[in-house]
Amino acid sequence: MRVFLVDLLATLALAQALVKEEIQAKAYLENLNKELAKRTNVQTEAAWAYASNINVENEKKKIEISAELAKFRREISSDLQKFQWRSYQSEDIKRQFKALTELGYGALPEAEFADFLETVSAMASNFAKVKVCDYKDKLKCDLALEPEIEEIISKSRDHEELKYYWREFYDKAGTAVRSNFERYVELVNKAAKLNNFTSGAEFWLDDLEDDTIEQQLDNIFAEIRPLYGQIHGYVRYRLRKYYGNDVVSENGPIPMHLLGNMWAQQWSEIADIVSPFPEKPLVDVTGEMEKQGYTPLKMFQMADDFFTSMNLTKLPKDFWDKSIIEKPTDGRDLICHASAWNLYIKDDVRIKQCTRVTQEQLFTVHHEVGHIQYALQYQHLPFVYLAGANPGFHEAVGDVVSLSVSTPKHLKRIGVLSNYVRDDEARIKQLFFTALEKIVFLPFAFTMDKYRWALFRGEVEKANWNCEFWKLREQYSGIEPPVVRSEKDFDPPAKYHISADTDYVRYLISFIIQFQFYKSACIKAGQYDANNAELPLDNCDIYGSAAAGEAFHNMLSMGASKPWPDALEAFNGERIMSGKAIAEYFEPLRVWLEAENIKNSVHIGWTASDKCVAS
Repeated sequence: MRVFLVDLLATLALAQALVKEEIQAKAYLENLNKELAKRTNVQTEAAWAYASNINVENEKKKIEISAELAKFRREISSDLQKFQWRSYQSEDIKRQFKALTELGYGALPEAEFADFLETVSAMASNFAKVKVCDYKDKLKCDLALEPEIEEIISKSRDHEELKYYWREFYDKAGTAVRSNFERYVELVNKAAKLNNFTSGAEFWLDDLEDDTIEQQLDNIFAEIRPLYGQIHGYVRYRLRKYYGNDVVSENGPIPMHLLGNMWAQQWSEIADIVSPFPEKPLVDVTGEMEKQGYTPLKMFQMADDFFTSMNLTKLPKDFWDKSIIEKPTDGRDLICHASAWNLYIKDDVRIKQCTRVTQEQLFTVHHEVGHIQYALQYQHLPFVYLAGANPGFHEAVGDVVSLSVSTPKHLKRIGVLSNYVRDDEARIKQLFFTALEKIVFLPFAFTMDKYRWALFRGEVEKANWNCEFWKLREQYSGIEPPVVRSEKDFDPPAKYHISADTDYVRYLISFIIQFQFYKSACIKAGQYDANNAELPLDNCDIYGSAAAGEAFHNMLSMGASKPWPDALEAFNGERIMSGKAIAEYFEPLRVWLEAENIKNSVHIGWTASDKCVAS
């Protein structure tokens, strides 16, 4: 009996000590979150300075400050290990400790972390600085990706000119940094193992807090693949009629340089030559925007108005004072790729975008402001929670609004679309255009990370790294490069996100879940009723809906404080990511395409590509 009492007293004493320690841990976390926010602000300021003015001095400062922050994170890691946080009562405190004990790339030894930063910086800098010579004037060699090369790729219908710019860009943006990329893969895997992951793939996927996420994505993509096959077959059929059989085959992959985008990730830029019902006008308000004197500033003001119309937060003064919304004219190099920035100080949020007055850029502006709105909604939380429920959620918020803005209903509302009659043919044409943006993107996004996961896991021999990339692009997207590539080339880093160490599964998740969010928001706004033909999902405008705004607030204000199924549930009561909403949105198009492709004897699927050889 005495032994039992002694054991009981000892257990009680330990429990009391643990309660006391948990109280101390809470105070420790409060101070640590404030310190991390302050230090991360300094780091992000340096990253902003570099991204908006690429030079040696800014690069050096960015790397030095990132190294200092990583060193601080390593130093506090030993302090965090002193706490018995896994035994605490508070789920919130345990979640904060779990997040803070993962050092990310900062787990690398100091010299290797510096090497990692320099390697990624070298790849991103190379991408940003690529210049190519003019197709018709080889002495004019100052054409940058944005805006000159992208403009040509999207507008030219000369397949030889397109082939020239494709090859010039890939050779300079990709092949030039192969050795950097090989070192990058080594360092990602080393950082993963130091964080107790088996490879960089598991390291990246951990952010999604779901061990079944790869299988979920495989399943959703399998559901969507038949619709993609119909779109692919129809586009190839129309391109063959336009360019001829010598340029586009009947059954093979589509030569990607013909698809209006350097990476063939979205095909909407060639809608003018592949869309059905050519006599029907395609919704494109670029000309009307120009006629009405739209400016980048006005476009951002309109995005701000959209969110505030739903009773969400107005863009703060710092945003307008510190953002870069037009390409500077002072000759500096900068990363023009549109990006939203949170500086981890109240209301210090920014966007860097070389905005052009076009319909597509109007939608991009709303997307980027969606990131900012998310940051404003969760900025009251501790530093460790200043992120989206998962990276895909952060991308999806602005895309939901972009879906709404792109509808004829909203474009009429803002006065840039008139004399547009939305009959059945016009509806199919508009759905087809949206599919060239949304459905076509899914296999592309899938392969960007499937490729890197395979490399991180050691599933591909280094001697086959380039051809494996093209094998995946052909397998999932049914496209191929316009010229034969080999292992002497190296093309993956010609995509910015691969050069810049940015995962891509966030975009894949976003393009799936945005339709889930959109459908729910449309129902809340009274703008969609599956049983009412007057309220279709593909012409729903949630502008001005306080009910939709409240649902967004409920989800966005949680930041990363809960697992993503909890955030999804706060929005619409669901806990599972599903492809049902995207299928529902495009169902009228699927029915039409299947019948049209049968009528025209269009081949569905594609033969294997021969455009990459190992030696």
